[in-house]
Amino acid sequence: MHADSPRLNRSQAPRSKPGIVHLGLGAFFRAFGAVYVENAVRISGGDWGIVGVSLQSADTRNRLMPQDFVYTVVTQEPDGGETLHTVEILDDVLVAPEDPEAVLARMSDPAIRIVTLTVTEKGYCHDPATGMLNLAHPDIMHDLENALPKSAPGFLVRALQRRRDAGHPPFTVLTCDNLPENGRLVRRAVLDLAGRIDPGLAEWIGAEGRFPATMVDRITPATKPEDIERLAGKAGYRDEAPVLCEPFRQWVVEDDFVPAYGADARPNLAAAGAEMVADVTPYENMKLRMLNGTHSSLAYLGYLAGHETIADTVADPAFADFVKMLWRDEIIPSFAPPEGVDIQAYADALFDRYSNPSIRHRTWQIAMDGSQKLPQRILGTITDNLDAGRASRGLVLAVAGWMRYVGGIDEKGDPIDVKDPLADKLRERLGTAGSIDRKVESLLAMREIFSSGQAERLATPLAQAYATLCERGARRSVEDVT
Repeated sequence: MHADSPRLNRSQAPRSKPGIVHLGLGAFFRAFGAVYVENAVRISGGDWGIVGVSLQSADTRNRLMPQDFVYTVVTQEPDGGETLHTVEILDDVLVAPEDPEAVLARMSDPAIRIVTLTVTEKGYCHDPATGMLNLAHPDIMHDLENALPKSAPGFLVRALQRRRDAGHPPFTVLTCDNLPENGRLVRRAVLDLAGRIDPGLAEWIGAEGRFPATMVDRITPATKPEDIERLAGKAGYRDEAPVLCEPFRQWVVEDDFVPAYGADARPNLAAAGAEMVADVTPYENMKLRMLNGTHSSLAYLGYLAGHETIADTVADPAFADFVKMLWRDEIIPSFAPPEGVDIQAYADALFDRYSNPSIRHRTWQIAMDGSQKLPQRILGTITDNLDAGRASRGLVLAVAGWMRYVGGIDEKGDPIDVKDPLADKLRERLGTAGSIDRKVESLLAMREIFSSGQAERLATPLAQAYATLCERGARRSVEDVT
């Protein structure tokens, strides 16, 4: 019966003219950045409509186009209640593989003053262990030789090239991905690629462009078909592209936008609740290590233990004790928190968020792309602890959990659908290694993930942790370290 519900449509409110292009239009940005921007426009005005760009698939465009790019944000409360909010700031969605020229034309329009990104760690085409642009990446190799790009860095460089040639100021590049010093990382990738295409272009971007770093935080589980059906029954309209999220959200942004636009360089994000700061690094460290680091730890070990979601995982007393130990003994001592932040209160709030039974954030979903995530989320903390003489038994166990997970077989002997850009290489290395020591040694030799120093220092403890996982299973191993 819900299939016959009327399709969600745009209201009669005036439409904001586009001022932002967003690369990588997934659920997270639609539940997060788009909400901030729309609220900022409602409060303070301005032409800040968003043109989304899908860099891979046409699915999001195809779902949104029949409803004029309007969609519903479903906020899921811990008590099981839901709050519905329709978002209308999205003006259009382009699909880059279908028409890269249309994407470049939009990005080159001087009315576009900001390009935001949520392309995930792998979308920056860099080596996670070094942070440098991966010149052997197939998309980067293509973009060096072709004016119509494939990669996110390629679209940024070619659009900036067109703006320079037309005499227009650059746009601000505002990344919203979970990467340490994310603004610096994307700036380095763009300047490296630009310099190889046109050294003068790299100089212009370096002088005139801006790449503020950000910290983003809102848990956004994947939308399932049953969520669409439930929403149709509740709302009385059919939305084929809703997004689900938790109530909490936090956006910390370095206030460093292209000065050529003056007061029109950005929407009034502060009015919408964003924190505008001079340096986002302390917030990044806090969130990447405390939230993302424990999310990944719980994902690998929780999945191996048979838990489907993060809420299911922390409902298990062994894992509840484990994550609290990680914060107390291994993560919080590894960094200086932002000034004025009660770090224990932050940890307590994270546990409450993880425990929200309405947020069905699957461990398998969080476990994706681990080769790209581990260096930022876990390995940096372990390295800092090693340097300071602190133990990291729990985090080392989490890395061993990742090593067992990417082997593709769970504790019951069932196959794991490993989603990772290095999945084939990981499978090959593990398949040719016989003993546990050889498996660990083979993975530690992957310089895309581990530095040589990390490999040398972690070989013995990782082999021991891997062996424990194989002998005792994930749940009992977790109990052993808490």
